[in-house]
Amino acid sequence: MDKKHIVVVGAGFAGVAATKKLAKHFRNDKNVLITLIDRHSYQTYMTELHEVAAGRVAPDAIQYDLQRLFCNNKNVDIVTDEVRNVDRKAKIITTIGGSFPYDYLILAMGGEPNTFNVPGVDEHAFTMWSWEDANKIRRHIQDTVEAASNEHDKEKRKGMLTAVVSGAGFTGVELVGELMEWKERLAKDNKLDPSEFSLYLVEAAPIILGVVTEREQKKAEKYMLKQGIQIIKGNGVAKVEKDFVQLADGTVIPTQTLIWTAGVKANSDTAAYGIERAKAGRLVANKYMEAKDSEGVYLAGDLVYYEEPDKDNAPVPQIVQSAEQTGHTAAANIIAAIEGTEKTEHKGIYQGFMISIGSRYGVAYLMDKIHLSGFLAMLVKHMVNLFYFLTIGSGYYFVKYIYHEFFHIKDKRNIFRGHLSRLGNVLWVLPLRVFYGSMWTWEALKKIFGLYGTTSWFGNEIVLPFSWLKEATTGASQAVVPTAATAAHPVFGLSYAYGEEPMMIFKQAPEWFNSIMKVMIPNPEVALFFQKFMTVVELLIGLAIIAGLFTFLANAATIALVISFSLSGMFYWVNMWFIPVAIALMNGSGRAFGLDYYVMPWIQKKLDAWWYGKTKSIYEPGIGK
Repeated sequence: MDKKHIVVVGAGFAGVAATKKLAKHFRNDKNVLITLIDRHSYQTYMTELHEVAAGRVAPDAIQYDLQRLFCNNKNVDIVTDEVRNVDRKAKIITTIGGSFPYDYLILAMGGEPNTFNVPGVDEHAFTMWSWEDANKIRRHIQDTVEAASNEHDKEKRKGMLTAVVSGAGFTGVELVGELMEWKERLAKDNKLDPSEFSLYLVEAAPIILGVVTEREQKKAEKYMLKQGIQIIKGNGVAKVEKDFVQLADGTVIPTQTLIWTAGVKANSDTAAYGIERAKAGRLVANKYMEAKDSEGVYLAGDLVYYEEPDKDNAPVPQIVQSAEQTGHTAAANIIAAIEGTEKTEHKGIYQGFMISIGSRYGVAYLMDKIHLSGFLAMLVKHMVNLFYFLTIGSGYYFVKYIYHEFFHIKDKRNIFRGHLSRLGNVLWVLPLRVFYGSMWTWEALKKIFGLYGTTSWFGNEIVLPFSWLKEATTGASQAVVPTAATAAHPVFGLSYAYGEEPMMIFKQAPEWFNSIMKVMIPNPEVALFFQKFMTVVELLIGLAIIAGLFTFLANAATIALVISFSLSGMFYWVNMWFIPVAIALMNGSGRAFGLDYYVMPWIQKKLDAWWYGKTKSIYEPGIGK
């Protein structure tokens, strides 16, 4: 087979989905090269733009570096560049930095805001359709609120502390919900009263959130009204000036912050490609996601216009689910074209819609029958986001998402209301860490040297209390191990009380555990080695915890040891505090005057470079560059 060149333009949800599918299918075919071109070196997680715009997560939390996403796909060449022209006859793409011949092309550049030519929007409004947009909004609001805190003119101050969101679809509702929560922090940082802030959600249509049912619409509206958001329906923005917004009925709202989320159209760059266009500049595709009258050119994502026969000929929606599915269809049909197999017709399957209103409340309508709101709706939204990282094979960003949504949060801005936040100082666990490590070290030393009348685990006596080992040994040399049977009147308790005998967790090992131990420790010789080995492990664990080295793994190992000792019939209830202490110390305790402060960053850096390679702001053409 001749070498085939596939070029994918756009690293959004559609472009990444298509590239991943192609890369996986042709992973063992050296005759197929896939080039992914985007003007950024990262994918922007568009569904979280509102979180960056309203200061809930750090800006880099929604940037997913393409090198990290495709480091294991050796047949994918990542290029940071901007497309200037597509010559469909010569099958060549021209970029700022060069040109790329192709046999098959996927255009997945996404969309951009549609202002519908409303006067003043382009000059005075903020849009939210990119990482840059979200950052611009965040900085503007911070600067405007800071300036308002020093403004003596009450009317001007009121306008500065008023924000208007135009458009009550997914993006508008999610953004105004985040702003609603952010105002508390803005007020506190600038010594303002939160009641001075005003938020408006303006919608030209008579309803909000048109993609869900009336049930979700009412719940969302009720929640926003309760939180002080003023909702205006059936009265869209007609004019925008620097200091005010005028609505269709003539109402004037003084504000310096209008955020436009009222519409989307296809990427305007595609107008020059000569492909037939439809409503909002979207490019017309057939049922195989092929561009009309364009051999070898496929379309995916928000720029696609395809009327779905099984959905009353409505065009494919401009949502993440549709973007990924059109990307998969385009990739599947390129595979079919290369291999000469049957093509796949596009069939959109939309599992539901989930809308967050701030970090703690949301509404969802799933599979055309399930209605959710509040905590459950938000939980499902997070689970869907996490599932996305599994579909693209990125464990790195799976973990990063958990950190920035659940652990690295401020002002209680998540569904657990801050209870999982780990932005505390781990210095206070230093005494506990040293004590706990010393305890394990001392226990190991007692077993090594037989201190205070204990039996040495380094001698020739077997101390493990398993029946088959006792039967294999004879004479007085067998050590007597205290058990619940020999203890006088053992009393259950989680702390030791004077005059009581502590109770063992198990009088004897469960049968299923015995069966495992018989395989691991079949005879006295192995038992003696095992005793010595476990003692050394205990000593190393104790020293590691004291020194703050690999504290997560060391404390996890202590939990495993406690479970093992308990099942062996060698552990008391009064010592069960070992487990919660170990869990507490797993929270980065080694970085407080510990070796993990130096070792873990070094290991992470080395592993990162080995697994992902070097991440860059600009990726040049050439695999293995």
